[in-house]
Amino acid sequence: MKSRVYLILFILTIPLCGFAQDTIQNNYVNALQTVNTLTKTHKLTRIPLRIRTKTHLLPFSYWTNKNSLGFDISEVAFVNWSAGGTSSISGLLKGKFLRNYARDNYNWSNELIFRYGLNKQDGIEVRKTEDAIQLNSTFGYRKDTLSNWFHSAKFNFNTQFTNGFAYPNTEIAISKPFAPAYIFMGIGAEYIDPDKKKNLYISPFTFKTTLVLDQRLANQGAFGVVKATYDADGNLLTEGETYKMELGFLVTNKYKKEIYKNVNLENRLTLYSDYINRFGNIDVECDLQVQLVVNQYVKANIGAHVIYDDDIKSKREIDGNQVTEGPKIQLRQAIGVGIEYAF
Repeated sequence: MKSRVYLILFILTIPLCGFAQDTIQNNYVNALQTVNTLTKTHKLTRIPLRIRTKTHLLPFSYWTNKNSLGFDISEVAFVNWSAGGTSSISGLLKGKFLRNYARDNYNWSNELIFRYGLNKQDGIEVRKTEDAIQLNSTFGYRKDTLSNWFHSAKFNFNTQFTNGFAYPNTEIAISKPFAPAYIFMGIGAEYIDPDKKKNLYISPFTFKTTLVLDQRLANQGAFGVVKATYDADGNLLTEGETYKMELGFLVTNKYKKEIYKNVNLENRLTLYSDYINRFGNIDVECDLQVQLVVNQYVKANIGAHVIYDDDIKSKREIDGNQVTEGPKIQLRQAIGVGIEYAF
C-alpha cells in the first residue's frame, strides 16, 4: 500500500518539476554580465553574455547614466524688527547629467552641468547670483586593463545663459551668452581612479579659444580679445576681434570623498598657462562643494568658487560711470538648503 502511495506522489511531482524548470528558463534575465575565460593561447578574454527573456535577447550595454536636478533656496525675512534688516530670498536651479562609456581599454566620459541663481531683496530689483553652463567630454585609451592611465583627448565648453551686469547698473551688460564662451581642446594623459573618485588630466598641448560674440564688448577688448582701434577724432578704424586663440599647458583635477557620514566633498581644479603670452602666468579656477545629506531628497550645500584670469578685467560703478580696472581674484560663496532628485 505504501509503495503505491509513493508511486502516485512521484507521478504527480513530475509536471510540477517541469513547470518550475520552464519558469526559471523563461524568467532568466541577463542584466549585462561578463565572464572571464582562458583561451587556448592562455590569454584572458572577456566574453559579453546575453540573457534570453520570453521574447528576445537583451544586449549588453557599456553605457552608464546618472542624472540629477536640484533647487536650493535661502531666505531671511524681517517684520517690525527693531534691530533693522532687509528681507531677501535667493533660489538656485542646478542640474548635472553624466554619460559614461567604459569597455575594456576604452573610456569615454561626458558631463553636462548647469547652474542658474537669482536673488530678490526688499526694495531692490531681481539680480543674478549665478549663471553657468558647462560641457565636458573626454575620450581615453589605455594599453591594458592593469593601468589606470589613459591616453586622452579632452573637449570643454563654458558659457552663460543671460546677460551679466555690474550692479546697480543694469543698462550696460558686462557679459552675455557666448560673450564670453571658452573652448578647450587638447590631448594628454588622464588618471582615472578605479572607484571614479579621483581624476587627474595633464595636457601639454591644449588649444584655448575665447569667444566674445558681442561686438560692443569685443571693441572694448573684453576678456582678452584684441580691441578696436580709433583715430584721433574717435572714429572707428577697425573693429575688435570676436575671438582669441591660445596654445598652452592644462591641468585639471576632480576629487570626491565622503569626509564624514552623509557629508560629501567635491573639488574641481583647473590650471592653464599660455605658451606664447606670458608663459607661467597661470589662470586658476577652483570650485569646492560640500554637501550635507539629510535624506534622499533634502540636502544642504556649501560652495566656494574662485577664479583668477589675467584676461578678465574687473569693472565697478563710480559716480554713475562704469570703470574698468585690472584683473582681480573672483570669489563666489553660497550656502543653501534644497531638494535634489537623482534618476
